[in-house]
Amino acid sequence: MILLKSHMKILAILLPALLISCNKMSESVYDKSAGMNGSYEITNSGLPVNWLVYTSKTVPEGDFDLIFDREEYKDGNQSLKFLIRKCSDLGGLKSPGIASEYHASPSSKYIVSFWIKNTGCMFAINVGGVTAFDGSMESVIKTDQEFENWTKYEYEYLMPDDENYNRFRFELSILSPGSFWIDDVRITNDDDKILEPTEL
Repeated sequence: MILLKSHMKILAILLPALLISCNKMSESVYDKSAGMNGSYEITNSGLPVNWLVYTSKTVPEGDFDLIFDREEYKDGNQSLKFLIRKCSDLGGLKSPGIASEYHASPSSKYIVSFWIKNTGCMFAINVGGVTAFDGSMESVIKTDQEFENWTKYEYEYLMPDDENYNRFRFELSILSPGSFWIDDVRITNDDDKILEPTEL
């Protein structure tokens, strides 16, 4: 009986941790043929294909919608819109947003460009080289500035001189309520070749 109680106590301690580890950190759908899908034209199950998406299912403390906006867009027929009513300001998997990773080479330069609109949100966009266990991220922009019209940003990033850094990561975090749009994300190498996304 004493042994059984001891086991029950251990289970009570471990169960919450096990349940947390089973929760998805993001949602995604991968399709190699879709490529980067930087204009969010290809969707599946309500998600932009080949993007990690921090949704209302994976960010339970947030209250927001992910919308494919066919009225406000820069490229193709739609943009990706976040309509945020409530969210954490911690960023990453704790906040609404998206991320994707691409095959890359150490010591190589990559050029990132994207178009955004913003009403009310504080947001951050970071890029960088990553390994399986580490990352060297840089901030492209972090602001609550409003952009009524589509605004383009471009950024150059040099991968670390380390053979373990073989992926390039792009990440957007929405840090406060409002409306935010993003479209026409492009990540190219020196030869103007668009990067291939890694399997999610």
